[in-house]
Amino acid sequence: MCGIFGYIGPRDPVPVIMGGLRSLEYRGYDSAGIAIIEGQQLRIRRCSGKLKNLEELLQEQPVTGQFGLGHTRWATHGRPTEENAHPHRDCKGRIVVAHNGIIENYLALKRKLIEEGHKFTTETDTEVIAHLLEKHFQGSLEDAVVKALAELKGLYAFTCVCVDDPQKIVAVREGNPLIVGAMDGEGFVASDVPAMLPYTRSILFLDDHEVAVVARDGIRLLDTAGNRRKPQFQHIAWDPIMAEKGGYKHFMLKEIYEQPVAIENTILGRFSLDTNTVHLEDIAFTNDVWQEFLHIRILACGTSWHAALAGKYMIESLARLPVEVDYASEYRYRNPVVLPDTLFIFITQSGETLDTIAAQRQVRAAGKTLTITNVVGSMTTRVADAVLYTRAGPEIGVASTKAFTTQLACLYLIALHLAKLHKTLSDSEMRKALTDLTELPHKMERILENSKRIEEISKGLFRQHDFLFLARGIHFPIALEGALKLKELSYIHAEGYPAGEMKHGPNALIDENLPVVFLAAYDPDSSESHQRYEKVLNNIKEVKSRDGIIVALGNEGDADLAESADHLISISPANEYLLPILEVIPLQLLAYHCAVRRGCDIDQPRNLAKSVTVE
Repeated sequence: MCGIFGYIGPRDPVPVIMGGLRSLEYRGYDSAGIAIIEGQQLRIRRCSGKLKNLEELLQEQPVTGQFGLGHTRWATHGRPTEENAHPHRDCKGRIVVAHNGIIENYLALKRKLIEEGHKFTTETDTEVIAHLLEKHFQGSLEDAVVKALAELKGLYAFTCVCVDDPQKIVAVREGNPLIVGAMDGEGFVASDVPAMLPYTRSILFLDDHEVAVVARDGIRLLDTAGNRRKPQFQHIAWDPIMAEKGGYKHFMLKEIYEQPVAIENTILGRFSLDTNTVHLEDIAFTNDVWQEFLHIRILACGTSWHAALAGKYMIESLARLPVEVDYASEYRYRNPVVLPDTLFIFITQSGETLDTIAAQRQVRAAGKTLTITNVVGSMTTRVADAVLYTRAGPEIGVASTKAFTTQLACLYLIALHLAKLHKTLSDSEMRKALTDLTELPHKMERILENSKRIEEISKGLFRQHDFLFLARGIHFPIALEGALKLKELSYIHAEGYPAGEMKHGPNALIDENLPVVFLAAYDPDSSESHQRYEKVLNNIKEVKSRDGIIVALGNEGDADLAESADHLISISPANEYLLPILEVIPLQLLAYHCAVRRGCDIDQPRNLAKSVTVE
């Protein structure tokens, strides 16, 4: 989950590398470091803590040179100290390595290298790579890398430079993301796309078992046996400005407010009201293939898993196909029963989530795979049979917002597409479902226009120590997501429950100090939705009778809800299956404002990183 950035070219490498690291700090912020080569000198600056500490150190102890690499760390092996900060050197101080991931056999390698006379100075698994490269180096850094790879076990990515084989950066991908860019005598290496956008949008996504040699005159691509490969560059449509704060105090707040546009981009060109059909031409399945799917299994982690749970309700209700949802992180460790004609759907914002991709690879022989992701060219897209891009644009805040709502929109489109093919909705029902989708961005904007109300509510709640989020049906996954956002951002303990489960234990938690957030919005055109709402009203009265603090999210003009709630958040009535996209926005804002008032780091919550690329 660490961030790596390397640069070679005519510019001063230090500001370029530091700019890249600033764009990648969401991937790790326990410590940071930079290594620059100038002639026959290797100059390294490292420190614990956030990147600003490294910036201050460089002001006190500046470095210059021709090229180099930097790293911002999320600690796995070794405490987040200056000593353990990357980059790491070999014994002679001639080779330096920045690494993301885990070397599983590092202890055995370390013991062997110590026996051979190598001296280790850190607790990290990364240092093993530097000493292995030293052991195998005979004038060519890439040759040493190829030989070292034969001894390393695990999932990782690393970059390295060498004083004695200058003017090149060697980059390796083995399970963790790494990308390469080149233009006009410059070369770049990075862990993620946003860091590359200010320089180039022509990007090479390294595949597993690939080694890139990045130099001023271009890029050479090798396999792990040292054989040449032809680089396949992809154009990224994201604008560099999209990865900036744009006047907002935090990336997360900007991304919350970008959600109406993100949803518009997600649905653009993917359905027709003239024919009442969904068009998913970017998915490489014909309608005949779609109709063969009789079972759906969705796998994801974290926030994407909550989207998967909501997707289950959509597909089962609209298309009448059975759906199972699994944690991708657990799927590999059991022996699941897979029915014939199963479509596997994988959801990952980054396209690089380690557990999700591992599960994806495992099921390839069992059925067709479709991935929902935000990043063109990411590893999940190369493993899948078909891809549906969310088109959310870059999401920098660690706590996911627009990635989640665009995933929900994609799942809604898939549910409607399957419903059309399996004839489970009439033409009029299909037309209404699509028309409701066109109205969604405007309803999202109305919520954001009234966000001051949510900020006011947070003033009375941010000091609380515990929250409950309660809902029924498709709204239960949104309760889970609301609780997760509050935990991630404000460090307040929060749990999501099905409202009907309160009598089975959680009622014992209710007292005058417990805020209970109810999702009580409903679809006025659905009798089933209204019945659910009435049951939620009863749950609210039960909590109120036990002195709980009621925070209710419901339809505009709901007098019954206003009478029962201590704090009311209103949204526009909507289609039952689109309400989750509207409901989650106030919950995101509530978590945001509570965290701001508690003085928490919004974009970089403690102990978390944006993309989970280690197990």
